[in-house]
Amino acid sequence: MRTIKENLLLFARGLAMGAADVVPGVSGGTIAFITGIYEELLGSIQSVNAEAIRLLVKGHVKAFWQHINGNFLLVLFAGIGFSIITLSRIVLYALANIPELLWSFFFGLIVASAWVVGRKVSRWTVPVVVALLLGVVAAYLITEATPAETPTAAWFIFLSGAIAICAMILPGISGSFILVLLAKYEYILNAVKQLDVVTILTFILGCLVGILSFSRLLKWMLEKYHNLTVALLTGFMVGSLNKVWPWKETISTYTDRHGEVKPLVQENVLPLDYLDLTGREPYLFSAVALALVGFAVVYLIDHLAVAPEAVAEEAV
Repeated sequence: MRTIKENLLLFARGLAMGAADVVPGVSGGTIAFITGIYEELLGSIQSVNAEAIRLLVKGHVKAFWQHINGNFLLVLFAGIGFSIITLSRIVLYALANIPELLWSFFFGLIVASAWVVGRKVSRWTVPVVVALLLGVVAAYLITEATPAETPTAAWFIFLSGAIAICAMILPGISGSFILVLLAKYEYILNAVKQLDVVTILTFILGCLVGILSFSRLLKWMLEKYHNLTVALLTGFMVGSLNKVWPWKETISTYTDRHGEVKPLVQENVLPLDYLDLTGREPYLFSAVALALVGFAVVYLIDHLAVAPEAVAEEAV
């Protein structure tokens, strides 16, 4: 049983994961990894299996709850859900009005996250380095993909949830960015904002199916090939920096179904060229400051997560 303090810390981790998942380019899985709950999260999700269903059908509710580590999942997902609901409006506003500052903050977050996760590789061998490079290339190519117009039918919303949730639990691969590629990011955020229950439930059902399937593969990879998997995840984070570079020039646009003009293809540019190319203020000093704040946030999260473990080891 977790204490009240431990549950509050777990809820705070959920808040951080939800905040990360709202922004395209940042992964909630990264937060779970650097705060030390990633493998417990995968194990808890994986425990929602045939045995769990059998216990529930037979009315053994307490045994079912213990089997799936229910308290852990409830507190964590409560934090994630609360964060997504409360932050969706803020993020939409920031993306529309001050994207340079928002992306700068998350650029710092991801740089620090890659450093923190990379330190968990216990031994760097040639195959591990190759896994790192493969992760970098894969994430870079994903971020270079072009979003496309897609249907709003229930089956596609379900499919979008299933695909996005797999990315959301992968450190470095952003589920939100996958939604951007599927042209469903703002559609889902607006559904949350407007409390469109049918769309939200369809999306959540897709997420449940996707996460129950994919978590088993990830758990197996971490148990059997820990260093290779962690190096691959670190590479994903490094490669995803291409997406969150704060200064971009829009090369081409498209008009969505609401008649709004949206960026289709963007190219990273230097901050000193940004004003001339786009006519927008680069906010260079503020951006650098926010990137450093983002780095510091991850450093502190990692420090706070490691400190209790160190104290416990000393006590033993």
